[in-house]
Amino acid sequence: MVALSVPLYRRRIGRIALDTAVCLALSALLVVSALAQDAAAEKTPLKLQLNKLETAGEACRVTLVVDNAKGTGLKSYKVDLFAFDPEGVAQKRVAVELGPLPPRKTTVKIFDFPGIACAKVGRVLLNDVLACDGGEAAREACLDRTETESKAGPAFDR
Repeated sequence: MVALSVPLYRRRIGRIALDTAVCLALSALLVVSALAQDAAAEKTPLKLQLNKLETAGEACRVTLVVDNAKGTGLKSYKVDLFAFDPEGVAQKRVAVELGPLPPRKTTVKIFDFPGIACAKVGRVLLNDVLACDGGEAAREACLDRTETESKAGPAFDR
């Protein structure tokens, strides 16, 4: 009975205010959810596996498995790599474009360390990520989320 004593226009204004508040709350919840998903994508590891080394003339041919199975796609992902000899002395440096990397996909990339025999490679170092384009993350964030491992003889570190 109390509701009937309130004029109709005031009841409608109250209902509009309530609907507006509910819409704003749902919008805020969607924004927070989207930000959480972006943050999770930035923290999802991008795994680089030194899979195989083989001699190719005067070069050491590297097979690298790039596991982006849980991450977002990248148009460009360029890394700076160093090959060290078994005594730990830096021998060769190479910048390799590994992109484009499709989302939720594992790919294989092949490149050469020119002028060095595979037997002279004792370790490979991921020195830096030079480019990381296409995701929401900055280049530094791509370096932070990159993990390395080796199935070939030499270690692969970052």
